[in-house]
Amino acid sequence: MTTEPPRTTTPITTPITAGLLRGAIELERTAHGLLPHRLPARARAQCTDGQLAMVEAQPSGVRLAFRTTATAVELETLPTKRVYAGAPPRPDGVYDLLVDGRLAAQGTCVGGNTLAIDMSDWSTEFRPGAPSAVRFTGLPGRAKDVEIWLPHDETTEVVALRTDAPVEPLLDRSRPVWLHHGSSISQGSNATSPSAIWPARAGALAGAELINLGFGGSALLDPFTARTMRDTPADLISVKVGINLVNLDLMRLRAFGPAVHGFLDTIREGHPDTPLLVVSPILCPMHEDTPGPTAVDPSTLAAGQLGFRATGDPAEVAGGKLTLGVIRTELARIVRERSADDPNLYHLDGRELYGVPDAAELPLPDNLHPDTATHALIAERFAKLAFAANGPFSARR
Repeated sequence: MTTEPPRTTTPITTPITAGLLRGAIELERTAHGLLPHRLPARARAQCTDGQLAMVEAQPSGVRLAFRTTATAVELETLPTKRVYAGAPPRPDGVYDLLVDGRLAAQGTCVGGNTLAIDMSDWSTEFRPGAPSAVRFTGLPGRAKDVEIWLPHDETTEVVALRTDAPVEPLLDRSRPVWLHHGSSISQGSNATSPSAIWPARAGALAGAELINLGFGGSALLDPFTARTMRDTPADLISVKVGINLVNLDLMRLRAFGPAVHGFLDTIREGHPDTPLLVVSPILCPMHEDTPGPTAVDPSTLAAGQLGFRATGDPAEVAGGKLTLGVIRTELARIVRERSADDPNLYHLDGRELYGVPDAAELPLPDNLHPDTATHALIAERFAKLAFAANGPFSARR
């Protein structure tokens, strides 16, 4: 018979360490606490793009994980909330509390810092604020695994963890570590909570420990991202690439192929035999045959919403401009040719996750990003296709 630690009326403050946090690549000590990063300092120093700096510090897939008998858990954080001039207000970031793998409660933190963004020239103004706390009560008093998933799209400094019973780091559950890289769709885009984003849901369905390198607007085949993946221990790796290259009109077909090869070569330097799945873009009707760049649609702002439109000219595809159709064809060719010498390299057409029939039933609300229901659909299909008995992430492989 085991004796459970007694609960106390005086909250126990547990120092937040790397042993309690999962899904982060690096932790930065700040004046208030710890800021989880999803790129290491060396990578961050190699890019001056403010968009990437913002999204890599948003803790998509990052969660506190511990075992406890506590019935009350309080997490103090310092969030940084974004305000876009002329756009509808953004909801507060959501914290998901899971008990033994099941969603048990949700909460938000009010206040915090504010980052005001003017979309006309992408200038920013930072306004400092104070930490606040999200509190969960009424949890079962038995020993249990608890995870608190941090907001997937809101920069979050973790300040303090307080409970009414002691906590200890969650033991290794011998799950495969799945390292994934992608765009804002992988980061979570329009999903309403952090455990509802498709990589988190797919990882839960498959019993995998997720490290999510989904970077909104920044899945751009950057060499420092490839080196980060090369140096991160993982049992399974996936790379979902394409939509951001079109969004930014970043490169032409001539550069795209070699860039993909270089990205994969770098990953293979650290993971020569790890199952590696290359996923092409899901369906995005406005960019299937029309290149970028992508722009905010002013008519949607006038209606109090945020939507996007393609501004490129389809006639320019003949000169090497990229569309999602062009990218899918090229990715399929590259993987097919490389897999002759790399039997652990696989390809998945993103339209198997979300395709033409799905767009009729679940259209992209802003013409670019899926909603929560679509994230669930993508997750279920990815889990079935990638983790199936004959799939690239099959345990038998």
